[in-house]
Amino acid sequence: MLTKLVLRRLALSALLAFAPALAAQDARGLATADLAKLRGLGDVHIAPSGARIAYAVTRNDRPGHPYSEIWIRDIASGAATRLGRDGNGASSPRWSPDGKWIAFFGKVGDSSGVAVARADGSEARLLATTHGTNSVNPGAGAALSWSPDGLRLAFVSSTPGPEASANGDPMVITRYAYKPTASEGLTRFNDNRRLHIFVVEVATGRVRQLTTGNRNEHSIDWSPSGREIAYASNPAPDPDRDFNYDIFAVNVESGAIRTIIGSRSVEYQPVWSPDGKMIAYLGTKRELTSSETTMEDTHVWVANADGTNRREIGAAIDDRQGAPRWAPDGKALYSVVSSHGFSQLYRIPLDGTRPALLVGNGAVGSWSVDGAGAIAFAFTTPAEPATLHLMEPGGASRQLLALNAELLRAHTIAAVESLTFKSRDGLSVQAFLTLPLGRTSTSRHPLIVEIHGGPHGQQGPDFNGKAQVFAAHGYAVLMVNYRGSTGYGQKFTDAIFKDQDGQEAEDVIAGVDAALARWPWIDGARMGIEGGSYGGQLTDWIITRTNRFKAAIPIAGISNLVSFNYMSYYHDYLAVEFGRYPTEGALMDTLWARSALRYANRVKTPTLFVHGENDNDVPIAEDEQFYIALKDVGVETNMVRYPREGHGVRETQHVADLIERSMAWYDRWFAARVQP
Repeated sequence: MLTKLVLRRLALSALLAFAPALAAQDARGLATADLAKLRGLGDVHIAPSGARIAYAVTRNDRPGHPYSEIWIRDIASGAATRLGRDGNGASSPRWSPDGKWIAFFGKVGDSSGVAVARADGSEARLLATTHGTNSVNPGAGAALSWSPDGLRLAFVSSTPGPEASANGDPMVITRYAYKPTASEGLTRFNDNRRLHIFVVEVATGRVRQLTTGNRNEHSIDWSPSGREIAYASNPAPDPDRDFNYDIFAVNVESGAIRTIIGSRSVEYQPVWSPDGKMIAYLGTKRELTSSETTMEDTHVWVANADGTNRREIGAAIDDRQGAPRWAPDGKALYSVVSSHGFSQLYRIPLDGTRPALLVGNGAVGSWSVDGAGAIAFAFTTPAEPATLHLMEPGGASRQLLALNAELLRAHTIAAVESLTFKSRDGLSVQAFLTLPLGRTSTSRHPLIVEIHGGPHGQQGPDFNGKAQVFAAHGYAVLMVNYRGSTGYGQKFTDAIFKDQDGQEAEDVIAGVDAALARWPWIDGARMGIEGGSYGGQLTDWIITRTNRFKAAIPIAGISNLVSFNYMSYYHDYLAVEFGRYPTEGALMDTLWARSALRYANRVKTPTLFVHGENDNDVPIAEDEQFYIALKDVGVETNMVRYPREGHGVRETQHVADLIERSMAWYDRWFAARVQP
């Protein structure tokens, strides 16, 4: 047991370790403490009449994970009221067809589940309790849907599966997917619950379960006729081993189920057309798709309600597309598209004419369409996160709310510049640099390379709180959209196929060289590198290839592709990335040859490993192996393990600790290299 004196000394040591980082902070920019004050905006839902908008506000201003509140805004007056009491979490607001009620998931009194309230937020009452699951359900869409007459609500909740409890003594494991996404407390295994569709009567609270079985049903949408509910589910004989969502419809009265779209590829998030004659959805073409990510970009598809005349209407846009929504006239669909670091809203006509860009130069978040075609959406720009906008049917857009305006007015926001360069094999690659604050004509500044995860994701110029804190500390932050990133076409995304820890690492290094050439004030003798998930994997790999970085911080990175494949909760990811399972052919040897752990004896870079204790996406053993290997070869290395965290760091105090600890780590080694 530690004494109080020892605890005080440890606390003082931790504070002193952060002192160099804190002392150098530019008072004009954002500090770590400001990040807890920033609010996020999500679950934007406009009433059918367009009179009100409900939106979820994410807050980080108390210990633990971020929490969500629902606010209702009257568009004409601008008046906003919070739904429920202070501290009661609420999410997923959905307006009734007549706009008189709003449904949501949240807490009413001492109970949580599906609830409804008046349009002004009053008279909230709980309709049904719900249960979740720690199982993996990638790409899951809506979990709440009104009947067209407004008398019933469909919702998704879980029930126990047939497997033995994971809390037994002994614990008997039978499932291929026996791990959850993250472990809370002592529950380190899949809870074996399955998601099913339920219907509750708004007037009486009577609940009826529509679907049963050992598969998950989710992504629900009630048909305009009121007879059916469309949903996504995996009909494979063993859904744990073969990821293949198809689209189904369940008859609300009889419970009869029919297949709308069944294929060897994957379909996500179905939505009925306004007249109920068609279904729109996200789809892929390739037969092998991972339950974690996919190299193939999802595109918008449509089909008749019986599944015939299936066609890809998003083919004209060679980028990854998000969940579709119908225009009120049924002649077009809307979708958010990843493109060159932005998330842009498009209108895609059904008649095959050219898609139209509606909102660009930023990141469109949650959004919805009213009965007249007005679109309410959350929007982030390079200078500001969490703004609420309304686009009228004619195309004019106006800002209704800026959640963080008051906080940001008191600070200088660092600018972000784009850089396009040629990689070592001639491929054109884009990067973004957040400029440091306090720069003068003679100053030189360290560079932090921040690598995104995925690998099929993207970074852009949009507001990045961590990069802003780094910029206030005097760092430049470089983000490279290496090959494999989304937003640059399918060919660019496919360029990583069978080549993990290969040319994409060369893209990052080439991006550093291009940044040094363009911005001569960057100090090439003081460079750090970090990234999360696949970005952590690339960080691990790159420090085995070069010693030019003075410090590294891999976060939840993969160091051993072989052990990762068999310890993670998903075992099909590398099969998609390499075209076959590790047990086939000589792939196991290739995976070991592409693992950073194999080359630990080459590393000279001081490394700070960061991991969530309960991470099952990338188990913490990936850091444990590399940490000991670097200790064995004499590299200065520490490991930070965050309790209760899964894949990534979410708790407010952990986010702050990681940023401050990172700056202290970089400052230590930058100083050590400049002044030995």
